[in-house]
Amino acid sequence: PALVPVCPRLPVILTTSLLTYPVLRTLSLQFLSVLTGSYVSGTYSIVFVNCPNEQIARDIARAILDKKLAASVNILPKASSLYYWNGEIEEATEVLLLIKTKTSKIHMLSSYIRLVHPFEIPELFSLPMDQGDVHYLKWLEEGMEEEPSKDPVAL
Repeated sequence: PALVPVCPRLPVILTTSLLTYPVLRTLSLQFLSVLTGSYVSGTYSIVFVNCPNEQIARDIARAILDKKLAASVNILPKASSLYYWNGEIEEATEVLLLIKTKTSKIHMLSSYIRLVHPFEIPELFSLPMDQGDVHYLKWLEEGMEEEPSKDPVAL
């Protein structure tokens, strides 16, 4: 008899539980991080950007580092790319940048890259870092510390 009133609510309870799981997981990880001083998943991200050649890639990488929009940039030459452009399949050899930054800086970083990149629509996307070595993540943080008065996107 006691289960009869609960049964109609069961689908609502299950649906609510499934929908709130990501939020509850994030909050619990942040709470754990505060208690233990450990890394919160997604605090840092890797941004992928393709460039037409190595010189442009180096120029963009140096500017990003100078502006403290990232702590580290890897330049991977000779990435073969196939993509649709204006209804045709194009093929090119490009240079891939792997940019390590704080997730909170991605908006400024993206704005800056769109400003200086020669492509009409630069390939630009990010993936959050799930885990990482504590010492490396601390080094990333230190590499992006900026002076309070410095505007990183100003040219």
